[in-house]
Amino acid sequence: MAIISRERVNKNVGEIQVVEFMLGNDLFAVDLFDVKEVISWAATTPLPNSPMFIIGIINLRGEVTTIIDLKQILQISGSAGCDENTGFVVLDPAFTVRPIGIIVDEVLSVSTYYDSDVDHQSGGAESGTDHIKGIIKKKTRVGDEKRTDLIIWLDIQALIQQMSLGAPSNTS
Repeated sequence: MAIISRERVNKNVGEIQVVEFMLGNDLFAVDLFDVKEVISWAATTPLPNSPMFIIGIINLRGEVTTIIDLKQILQISGSAGCDENTGFVVLDPAFTVRPIGIIVDEVLSVSTYYDSDVDHQSGGAESGTDHIKGIIKKKTRVGDEKRTDLIIWLDIQALIQQMSLGAPSNTS
């Protein structure tokens, strides 16, 4: 399998690649290169005296992986329920202190968008939402009806850093 560098993809005519998923009734996305893998739901073991956003841990092929609930962190109503659609998005260990996965209600797809499909004004530090990179405008067709779905493009690295679960930045 060929590995595509992050720099090459980001310079490819303003394309972005994301993993799309549902949290409650809302669409979200994270950068494809921030994701190690997507797995189906597995039983978690609770961690006593841990923050509310930590669901527990799982054994992922011999590696203990902490599972966090983005609904808690983003204050989205509804708790992390589990059914056949529920999955975990396991994050790239390059920016986390330990293996981390996020529980999602449903993983939808890996998609490619152009920078012109993104409203960058709807996120960022100036709006108090530095964990949002922007809003992706996804054009879809349902029967004869055209519509535009809005996908919240999360900066998962910023969220992990805010929770003190991310590796320290190299600022030298």
